[in-house]
Amino acid sequence: MYRHTRLVTRRRLVGGVALALVLFFLLFPAPFPLGKVDVVAYAVCHRIPERSFFVGGRQLPLCARCTGTFLGLLLTLVTLTAAGRARAGRLLPPRLLVVLGLFIGLWAFDGFNSYLAFYPNLPHLYEPQNWLRLTTGMLNGIALGSIVMMLSGLSLWSAPRPEPVLRGLGELAGLVLLGGLLIGLVLTAPPWLFYPLALTSTLGVVVMLTSVNTIIVLIVTHRENTLRRWRDVAWPALVALALSLVVVMGISAGRAALTSALDLPF
Repeated sequence: MYRHTRLVTRRRLVGGVALALVLFFLLFPAPFPLGKVDVVAYAVCHRIPERSFFVGGRQLPLCARCTGTFLGLLLTLVTLTAAGRARAGRLLPPRLLVVLGLFIGLWAFDGFNSYLAFYPNLPHLYEPQNWLRLTTGMLNGIALGSIVMMLSGLSLWSAPRPEPVLRGLGELAGLVLLGGLLIGLVLTAPPWLFYPLALTSTLGVVVMLTSVNTIIVLIVTHRENTLRRWRDVAWPALVALALSLVVVMGISAGRAALTSALDLPF
């Protein structure tokens, strides 16, 4: 009984600290909401203007590749959750894992080619384009979202459903089709879509970090495969969110310091 009381007290204390850190981020001097968006984006993306999209004359917070990646990831998580796959607890079929691996490979290949093109004296296979960065990023995001959802289902629940998050290539093709519609929306976005795109793409960063950190928190606290209800996710997710925001703020501050000290262009 005493040990249980200590455990509950410790969890409440950690939860309180985590909540304070989340509130600190929300109340941070950066203006809301774009100031918060810039802090998150600055931690994960180079944000080079020439490699980013502009909506209504304003640069999106993430580059074209990162915009595609995190919109694709968020799209995948929301779609699979709406389809009732959040509790799916089986590995993806091998053929799907191969296709998702190809998506990630295309993203990496296009990124490497784009990196080579950054230096005029280095050879590259083709001229990089922002629409191609967006497209390969979207495919990468769909792959990452599917894998994150699979790992969450394998790690969180005490009684997961005996099914994979994706049942076949047809469902994956449906996600790719939705991603294609989202690509078209970004490419033709009217000015009023700046805020929705800026917020949702950056939200994808926070959601991914929090999802991965939730799994890590459960493993560290020896609570993996013990959750029964969605409310049981609240404590590890809150701690994971706080960890994610601390990492984001730390990386952003460190990058800003290095940029200033070394007089970097971005």
